[in-house]
Amino acid sequence: MSTDMAAQSRQDLTAPPARDEAVLCPEVSVVVPTWRRPELLDRCLQALVRQTLAPQRYEIIVCDDGPDDATRALVERIAGAHRARALLIRYLPITATQGPAGARNAGWRHARAAIIAFTDDDTIPDPRWLEVGLAAMAGDACAASGAIVVPLPERPTDYEADASGLERAEFATANAFVKRSALSAVNGFDERFTSAWREDSDLQFSLLSAGGDVVKAPEAIVVHPVRPARWGVSLSQQRKSAFEALLYRKHPALYRERIAGTAPLAYYATAGAAFIAIVGAAARAPWAAGVGALVWLGLTSRFFALRMRARSRAWTHIVEMAATSALIPFLSIYWRLRGAIRYRTWFL
Repeated sequence: MSTDMAAQSRQDLTAPPARDEAVLCPEVSVVVPTWRRPELLDRCLQALVRQTLAPQRYEIIVCDDGPDDATRALVERIAGAHRARALLIRYLPITATQGPAGARNAGWRHARAAIIAFTDDDTIPDPRWLEVGLAAMAGDACAASGAIVVPLPERPTDYEADASGLERAEFATANAFVKRSALSAVNGFDERFTSAWREDSDLQFSLLSAGGDVVKAPEAIVVHPVRPARWGVSLSQQRKSAFEALLYRKHPALYRERIAGTAPLAYYATAGAAFIAIVGAAARAPWAAGVGALVWLGLTSRFFALRMRARSRAWTHIVEMAATSALIPFLSIYWRLRGAIRYRTWFL
């Protein structure tokens, strides 16, 4: 990108709203995507309506990716209860897309404010969340990333510990503020990210590539309790690996700089050892089969031990970790390669 183009992109990303819009519109629009979780959404909305920011300075848009009657009724009830305070809460049914990226796009495009605050239906925003987030956006930044707190027990399960990775995320839409002009400049979220995975990194990388400044807002806090998960949930989560390829195809340099270190090289070694063991057995080569099996067992045992470090010692969790540790390397590789083929990029 040339210097002039980068300067123009940066100007687009940070452009202030028109004077008339600033007078007539709220300062910030909160976009909350949801999908058939009215109990969690209720908890989130109860935190949002208790913000220290004056009610007329913000609006809340619930983007129902269901949509369903229970969610609509909940939003309408809460909206009615706070209408007298001049707090606008809107229900937006989403039928044309699927996934949180599409729901968020619909939300910010229907929003009235120049700044969009994104959070999820299972978070609990701090009372000062909007106030602090707006302060972080007062300068030339096109976006700000707030802090996410994930409460954990003393010995969490593997799933709970994995979810706590949100606390270390550079940019996550569970807690992010973005100027509407910046979203328009990069065309919002890429709706090919149909799961809640890497769509936020894609937006961050798009903003950075366009010359935008993404800042931290550590005092803008949301709490993100970990939801209960079914047995073996880590196996289905491997499907998300396909979106790694899409992110890599779009932003190869930024992916290598900020994410490539997480490539599961041990997974490839584990799968390779298993392949040698199977081929050796089929070829009646006991030495090759034995070596391959021992290496596979050693790598799988190491993976299991790493996942169990400081984790729950419940026997059901131990059994789950043993079973899923044997399967995850193969599933992860399968979905990564499937993503590489689907998005036509050389990605391992």
